Amino acid sequence: MPAHNGRDQFLRAVKHVVNPVTARIARTRHGPFSLIRHVGRKSGRTYETPLILARVPGGFIAELTYGEKVDWYRNVVAAGGCVVVHHGEEFRVARIETCTADRGRSAYPGPIQWILKATRRNEFCLLRTGAAPTTG
Repeated sequence: MPAHNGRDQFLRAVKHVVNPVTARIARTRHGPFSLIRHVGRKSGRTYETPLILARVPGGFIAELTYGEKVDWYRNVVAAGGCVVVHHGEEFRVARIETCTADRGRSAYPGPIQWILKATRRNEFCLLRTGAAPTTG
């Protein structure tokens, strides 16, 4: 059995069990979650993936917990953008940029920075948006 099968099974469980629960929390406008609304690069379907994002000038920082090979990230890169739903407001992402681990970690509040550093989280991206939400 290839080594990636365990990882694939874990990611499927997150996608089908954890994500629906955290997406519901994100829609309440409370808590730490935002939604990434993206279009499937193969299916053309619209998906929403819950993430904990850090708001920064010009966009949002996302920590790539499972790396760049997850569907949401690959879809956003393929499409050249997505929509971030953050506390009930929609922000159009026009560009995706990589950023350093130091910049990525520093975007989050102190306790989360410590956790990200302790768990050796080093992959981050900047979801570059305009200054204002697309809807109020």
